[in-house]
Amino acid sequence: MNHATLNPNASNQDRFALKLTSRLSDSADALPHDISERLRTARMQALGAHKQAKLATSSQVLSNGMAATLNLGGSDSDLWRRAASFIPLLALVLGMLAIQFLGNDERARDLADIDSALLTDDLPPAAYTDPGFTQFLKSRHDQ
Repeated sequence: MNHATLNPNASNQDRFALKLTSRLSDSADALPHDISERLRTARMQALGAHKQAKLATSSQVLSNGMAATLNLGGSDSDLWRRAASFIPLLALVLGMLAIQFLGNDERARDLADIDSALLTDDLPPAAYTDPGFTQFLKSRHDQ
């Protein structure tokens, strides 16, 4: 069965690649044993070299007990790398502290505005706790 006929949406390049791999696979069975073994050995060496190059240049996620750590390559004792890993944590803590202080200042200003409005009002503060005043406000709101 031809793989190119299975997918009518395949591009010309895909069809060519399928035909080429099919012919290579068919002719690989006809090779002598010593040549196929040399090809297999060369393929394994190339894959090993590719894996080594990939590991040397890319980042790695290492499992460390129940936590995953990111290893950017190089030695683990690099002081600058370790210090740089704490910079985002430090920025997060400083940002949260700034939000806390700014939020407290804003809340204190709001409470001060309410207190000054109560103290400068025509009614004494005790009038707001009187049950009759609450009834007066409710009846006035209904009208």
